[in-house]
Amino acid sequence: MIEDDDPDGDWTAPGVFRCAPGVYRIPLPLPNDGLRAVNVYAVEDGDGVTLVDSGWALSQAKELLGKALAALGFGFPDVRQFLVTHSHRDHYTQAIVLRREFGMRVALGRGEQPGLERINDPDREERGHTRRLRRAGAFELMRTLATMPREEQDLSLWEPPDQWIEDGAQIEIGAGVTGRRLQAVATPGHTSGHVVFADEASDLLFAGDHVLPRITPSIGLEPIPPKSPLADFLTSLQLVRNRPDAALLAAHGPVGMRVHERVDALLAHHGARLDATLAAVRSGRHTAEEVAGVLTWTRRETRLADLDPFNAMLATLETLAHLDVLVERGLLTTETDDGVARYRV
Repeated sequence: MIEDDDPDGDWTAPGVFRCAPGVYRIPLPLPNDGLRAVNVYAVEDGDGVTLVDSGWALSQAKELLGKALAALGFGFPDVRQFLVTHSHRDHYTQAIVLRREFGMRVALGRGEQPGLERINDPDREERGHTRRLRRAGAFELMRTLATMPREEQDLSLWEPPDQWIEDGAQIEIGAGVTGRRLQAVATPGHTSGHVVFADEASDLLFAGDHVLPRITPSIGLEPIPPKSPLADFLTSLQLVRNRPDAALLAAHGPVGMRVHERVDALLAHHGARLDATLAAVRSGRHTAEEVAGVLTWTRRETRLADLDPFNAMLATLETLAHLDVLVERGLLTTETDDGVARYRV
């Protein structure tokens, strides 16, 4: 059954939700993940369908996606293409599994190419976040993470796409009066190759993880971390803010918000976080671990010590990114001692 989307409902509930004419939101599960679900968007494409993002390659997700397509009058062979916002597993991997079986095309932003090549490099070195945790001075957290069992992942699920999407590419879906044109807009920050898809004629932005309605996305968690992921993210937010406003169709969270409204809130959040980070250094904290320890995290204002190791890692790396932006802006200086970055006013 197809329902009209309810901004006040449980956005993670399985089903098919009409969020605009010819556009449907399909939440798919993320077991053991705090995000709980990922939104895949089905866009009518003539006698077929285009999907924006794909979900995680799980049997439960495949089953629910198949049921959702059937409710729309389609099956997997009717999927013409996946337009994937970025290469994280909850967005990319199911597209690869379904392509093997049904042959639809998979498209991904050009900026993700180096990361996919690193994932598939048998001689790859230690994970990028390990090097950054060392730079943050988070040695105890590194030891904790090292003792935790690693989740085995099938790296073949990060096969290359059929098409690399260039910034500004115009993507035609359907034809005639029912057709639509999406513009791909490169928005590095969450990952280096993240893209959003703007449907200006229909007042829609398929935003992936770049603009989320309830949380701030992680930044730079990828095989080849960029030099300054927060600077990239803030620049990309301003880029989207300078574009025409649109209804926000995000990968995690409900519909109902406008893009500019949420971008303004995200920019304000990071502005306040930069202020708090600078104040922490002024009070005598000099490493990213020390600064992260005096800040609070999540909407519940949780202390770093009370976060689970994975989220403590995200918090520490985000603090490192904020410190680096303060250096770029000339508000702090930094020096490296035995691989640890130390910041001073």
